[in-house]
Formats: sequence, structure tokens, C-alpha cells
Amino acid sequence: MSIDSFLQYLANALSLGSLYALIAIGYTMVYGILRLINFAHGDVFMLGGYFAFYAVTLFLMPWWVGFIVAFGLTGVLGIALERAAYAPLRNSPRISIMISAIGASFLFQNLATVIFGGRQKPFPVPDMFNRVIHMGAVSVMSVSFFIPVLTAILLVILLIIVHKTKTGMAMRAVSTDLAAARLMAIDVNKIISFTFGTGSILAAIGGVMWALKYPQLNPTMGTVPGLKCFIAAVIGGIGNIGGAVLGAFLLGLIEIMIMAFLPTLTGYRDAFAFILLIIVLLVKPSGLLGKHQIEKV
Repeated sequence: MSIDSFLQYLANALSLGSLYALIAIGYTMVYGILRLINFAHGDVFMLGGYFAFYAVTLFLMPWWVGFIVAFGLTGVLGIALERAAYAPLRNSPRISIMISAIGASFLFQNLATVIFGGRQKPFPVPDMFNRVIHMGAVSVMSVSFFIPVLTAILLVILLIIVHKTKTGMAMRAVSTDLAAARLMAIDVNKIISFTFGTGSILAAIGGVMWALKYPQLNPTMGTVPGLKCFIAAVIGGIGNIGGAVLGAFLLGLIEIMIMAFLPTLTGYRDAFAFILLIIVLLVKPSGLLGKHQIEKV
């Protein structure tokens, strides 16, 4: 393989890893606050794509307005999901919340099938995302160039919020000890809603970027990416934002390089994600950047 071909695959891996990172961050934020795996997160990603689709095609909004509306609606949906499905079970056993999350996932998938239809829908891609950018011998679609840039900007903004604002300080306090945070007059419900809303907006951005890169929508489109991004979050160290990003890029790199160097195994690339997960859990159960924690019963 020539160096030009390698750089081409590396650019594709960077784009795919950035998409995974947008979704994985949502998983890791929610887990960091509530120790909850939001299994409906992949379906929130899917709904973000549908909201953008109908905003542009049905309500005839300019694409950038439609995308912003979709992000906002998905954020509200994430908050509503937490208030309806998770908040009432906050003091219940963990298994109850997990079952509720799985139920919410199936609910979203089936509602999407009934409301939007089971057939794939072609996503309208604006011209600016269809251009080819040439960087020496490497050629990438403009959307593949835009995704890593957008991910980097959003990651910087998120880290500033978490580490430099009072809301971020409250998030870290709730993550450390929810009961103690209440005693310190922190509005825990508001912080949890903010976390779900932020994670859902990132998932919606990921869903729209995914639809721009692979312009097809269907009600189950969030299932496999959702699982992979959960794996990425676990590999990096779930609960750690930097770890989620690292795991996402590692997963994207491995997936693209398998397609490049082992094309006969391309059909099994999803299996390699689970193999990597098993290896990491055997070697470092807390993830690459995670810290060992004892679960409270």
C-alpha cells in the first residue's frame, strides 16, 4: 500500500471516528452522572436525523435552520425521556432502570416505523457537503472534512462547560456523589436534565452528520452505531469524556484499516469491535483512560 492510499484511509478513519465520538460522548456523560447506560441513545441519534429530514423536506426550512431545529427538538426529547422513563426509577434497583432504557429503545424504533414508515428515505444533502476537497494526493468529500472539525469544536465547548462553568462544577459534583450534591443545594434534577439534553443534542448532530455522509434514513439506523459507540465509550473508559473520544477514534481506525488491509474480512468488521471490547475488558476492565471504581449497591 502506498503512502497516499494510507493517508486516504486515515482521513476516512478520522471522519468515522469523529462520528462515533459525537454519539459516544452522550453515553459517557449520562453514565458519569447517573451510572446509567442509556440504551435508547442510538435511537435518539436516529430521531435527530428524521427531525432534520422533515424540517427540510416537509416544512421547507433552509437546511441550516432545519438542522438547528432538529438539534433543539432532539435535546427536548432527551430531557423528556429522562423525566418520563428514568427519573421515576432513580431510587429503584439498577436493573429496573436498565429495563426501562431497553424499553424506551424499542418504543422509539417502533414509533419511528409507524410514524415515518419502514422504507428507507433518501436524505437531502446540501451542495456544500457534496464537494470533493483535494489535499495533495488525498481526496475527501467535504462532509468527511467537516465532521472532524465540527467534532473538535464541540468537544472543546463541552470541556469548557464541564471544567470552567458552575454548571460543569455541579455536574462533576453530582457525578462524584449525588446525595452530597443535594446537601450542597445543587439542583440535581436540573443538572441531570441538562446532561441528557446535551448528550441528545450531540447524538442529533451525529445523526445528521451520519445522514449527510451515508444519505439514507431508516428506523433501525441507530442500532449498530449505537452499540459501537457504547463499545467505544467502554473501551476508552466510560464516564470519561476524553476516553470516549479516544475509544471512538480507535474503533473508527480499526474498522477502516480492516477494510483496507483485510478486504475479505470487511463483512466481519462489526465483530472486530466486540473482539476489541473483550480484549480491553480482560486487560483493563476500567477502560484505557478509566479509573477503577467500586459500584455502590
